[in-house]
Amino acid sequence: MSAYRANYRLAAAQINCSLADVAANLETHRRLIAQARQRAVDVLLFPELSLTGYDLGERVPGVAMRRDDPRLIRLAEAVGDMLVVVGFVETVGRGEYANAMACLCHGRVVAVHRKLNLCTYGGHEEGKHFGKGQALTVADADGLACGVMICADLWNPGLAHAAMLERPDVMLAPVNAATGMVDGDFDDEGNWLLCLKFYAMMYATPLVMAHRYGAEGDAWFWGGSCIVGVDGGVLARADDGEGLAVAAIDTADIARARFAMPTHRDADTPLVASLLARRLERERQG
Repeated sequence: MSAYRANYRLAAAQINCSLADVAANLETHRRLIAQARQRAVDVLLFPELSLTGYDLGERVPGVAMRRDDPRLIRLAEAVGDMLVVVGFVETVGRGEYANAMACLCHGRVVAVHRKLNLCTYGGHEEGKHFGKGQALTVADADGLACGVMICADLWNPGLAHAAMLERPDVMLAPVNAATGMVDGDFDDEGNWLLCLKFYAMMYATPLVMAHRYGAEGDAWFWGGSCIVGVDGGVLARADDGEGLAVAAIDTADIARARFAMPTHRDADTPLVASLLARRLERERQG
């Protein structure tokens, strides 16, 4: 870790993915990583399952890799001192797989986050193919603590609260949210922005959301990759198509916002835990 820093450049990589074609997706990643390095980015986030595409079904085993896979290591060697977070299918055990994000820096996989809240509703079938993660993840980017929550992880408020209480400086939100996958009347794009703005403001924590733009079969991914600041304002948003949304943040702004809105300080975790314990006991008693 270097001497104290206050300013960091964050970026969301908006791409489309070739379904089950890891080699093609790796080339896309290398291209965006090179662009980010040219723009002096410190933290670069790719979408959920960015190395594989989303609707994999029975193709999951064929695209899965372990966290020490040479392809991931070679990609990590290309990132330099950036923290780059990419989506992949992780081999957990024989015949067991996770929807995961690999955190790459200095030629290594420094952390892996497995999706906690799998989508198995509407057009989503993740629970049929993946196992749930069981841990929260925070990765270091030269002194900037970066939490990772994959897509529907943020739609479980209890999980999001627990992740925010780890006090990340920034929350990274890789997403795969095709139009109409939940319900035809659900405003996916608008509601995602509301979700990001709420968490950023409530916890005084900037969020980086990386999403896809383009088609995968009959599914349409609407893009909208963005960076939201501590006040809930959008600092940067990607244009339609492939590209980067880049914004600078100052950790002094995070400190000022958390002093003004002390959600972390006043979380009263013992009280919340006791209330949840009572609820669990009532459920056990029927």
